[in-house]
Amino acid sequence: MAVTRSLRLLSLAVRLLLEPRRNLAVRGSDEPLPVVRIPRALQRRQEQRQGGGRSTPRPVLVRPGPLLVSARRAELNQPARLTLGRWERAPLASRGWKHRSARGDHFSIERAQHEAPSLRNLLSSGSLADLGLEPRLLLALQDAAPEIVRPTTVQSKTIPPLLRGRHILCAAETGSGKTLSYLLPMFQRLLSRPDLISRSTASPRSLVLVPSRELAEQVQAVAQSLGSSLGLQVRGLGGDGGGMSRLKLQLSRLPSADVLVATPGALWKALKSQLISLQYLSFVVLDEADTLLDESFLELVDYILEKSPIAESPADLDDPFNPKAQLVLVGATFPEGVSQVLSKVTNLDSLTTITSAKLHCIMPHVRQTFMKLKGTEKVTELIQILKQHDKAKKTGPSGTVLVFCNSSSTVNWLGYILDDHKIQHLRLQGQMPASMRAGIFQGFQKGSQDIPVCTDIASRGLDSIHVELVVNYDFPPTLQDYIHRAGRVGRVGSEVPGTVISFVTHPWDVSLVQKIELAARRRRSLPGLESSMRDPLPPSQA
Repeated sequence: MAVTRSLRLLSLAVRLLLEPRRNLAVRGSDEPLPVVRIPRALQRRQEQRQGGGRSTPRPVLVRPGPLLVSARRAELNQPARLTLGRWERAPLASRGWKHRSARGDHFSIERAQHEAPSLRNLLSSGSLADLGLEPRLLLALQDAAPEIVRPTTVQSKTIPPLLRGRHILCAAETGSGKTLSYLLPMFQRLLSRPDLISRSTASPRSLVLVPSRELAEQVQAVAQSLGSSLGLQVRGLGGDGGGMSRLKLQLSRLPSADVLVATPGALWKALKSQLISLQYLSFVVLDEADTLLDESFLELVDYILEKSPIAESPADLDDPFNPKAQLVLVGATFPEGVSQVLSKVTNLDSLTTITSAKLHCIMPHVRQTFMKLKGTEKVTELIQILKQHDKAKKTGPSGTVLVFCNSSSTVNWLGYILDDHKIQHLRLQGQMPASMRAGIFQGFQKGSQDIPVCTDIASRGLDSIHVELVVNYDFPPTLQDYIHRAGRVGRVGSEVPGTVISFVTHPWDVSLVQKIELAARRRRSLPGLESSMRDPLPPSQA
């Protein structure tokens, strides 16, 4: 009896255990319920990558055609016809470059047009004569530079208000013809005011202030080519390491100077020693104003401007008893805080602001490539680029390669490496004696086929129509420096199309590259370069 009861209880327990599972298995169907092992969203993504399942692959929206941005990963390309909105998220090719796994990645901002922006939208009938320049000045320009037929956009906007006596703040892209835009009105003003004063000390009639001795020599050469046929004397004053004796020798030739091209340091020393006077100035130019108003020159420039008789208004220029000087500031990037400096010497209401449409933008006519490399890979990559360029020279016309480094020590070290590989080059850096730098610069200006390896001393304002390729061996520390370095190619009158190649190594380099890429994809100006100056004046007030 006890055994039979135990068997019945065991049979009942088995039925109770099996009944729920059997009911679940046959609930509404003879098939068991599916077991979910991975989330459905993840399963769909896997099916899309494998090309199977019920999901269809995402359609390809990029059509064949020219590209604005071409990347190693084709899915990150951007067609030239596409512009991203200001707040639209951009798929950056440089995303993730701060990680070591990005080594070897690269992308390019392609050339969107063939000519410089300063040469676009010019009227075929426009001429320099239409700007109000005198015939004898135009004849001198024709003799000095017969290739100049029509004014650039910057010259068309700048020369007329200068001839009307306005102070000018002109910010335009590199290589747009800014030097002639102030030299031509300056010479016309000097010609209209004959020099009738006998001076025993150095007292120039006009002043062009530039940040470097190399740029001073360049501006002086352009001014002399014009002034020689007009009977105007052009002189230079630059720090060449000769001390006060050398400075006095230069100043002994200046009493009859109509135009003085000077660097801030040398002119400041001359003013402090009372070896020169600026009381007879009728024209003052700050060339590369963004550099001159930087903290490294600001104190010197501020002192020089205080010693200059800057006019409060255009009426002061024609005062027969106490004529004043007209003020011009030009640069490739808009100087920050310039209003605080100028308010000390003139009335800001007399200042006309002129900016170009492509100011602070990536140059659309220059191809710019960015390569993510380890620091130890840069030398190998540079040598390969230089050797490829040397082979290209044998097959057709080519220009010069310009290699930029961030320090003088890197220039010297890299020079030794190039010597070992039998690559002819020039070295140009600020620690060299001024006489040595002058010879190197002159060879560079004449189109020497040697490769200049230099610091940013060669990036500000130097006219270099022979340069075909700029290599940023060290990525520039600021966006302003990148604009100036890239501006050595693709200039007005350049013989070859320009290309810029930049080696990207450090995380802070990547941050700047991403800003450049995002600005290019959105076709907007580079961030952080906006000026504190107000908007340009209406034409009626200019």
